[in-house]
Amino acid sequence: MSTTPPGDRVWIDRQSPQAYRALLETAKAVRETARAAGLDRTLVELVNIRVSQINGCASCLHLHVRVALRRGETTQRLAVLPAWRDAGLFTDREQAALALAESVTVLPDARVQDQDYAEAARYLTPEEISAVAWVALTMNAFNRVSIVSRHPVPPQMATAPRTPRAATAQEDLT
Repeated sequence: MSTTPPGDRVWIDRQSPQAYRALLETAKAVRETARAAGLDRTLVELVNIRVSQINGCASCLHLHVRVALRRGETTQRLAVLPAWRDAGLFTDREQAALALAESVTVLPDARVQDQDYAEAARYLTPEEISAVAWVALTMNAFNRVSIVSRHPVPPQMATAPRTPRAATAQEDLT
């Protein structure tokens, strides 16, 4: 990623590093909350990706799709994630988490929120509900940082074999 933002945009994460570090610390706490609740990283990445799809955050999608693939998610499921309700490829638990994440992201009216929550409660424990909500809320914050800053998606390199690399701070946190 270039260190120079495009046009007249300020990369707010770099302009205000103390505030961004606080967001990273929140993400660490959320990761631990998700782990303690028993959410596997594949489900967390599905939530991160779905939230980023709704928000239209290309930079976060680029990052979290790669993480999900490295963690064993399939390209088929990622391809149909926007239509998860109709795909027939997601478990009841995953569907409950995705519905809750969407509700946290779009903030529908109270009646719809109540329905989404009730459906989530059928398949998720209170700890899992809280963790999914926090994952979605934190991903929404990272989406906004990237969208406001217009973080670019780096061009893909030639199709040379890739070697494993260390995770970036954001990949490892959300």
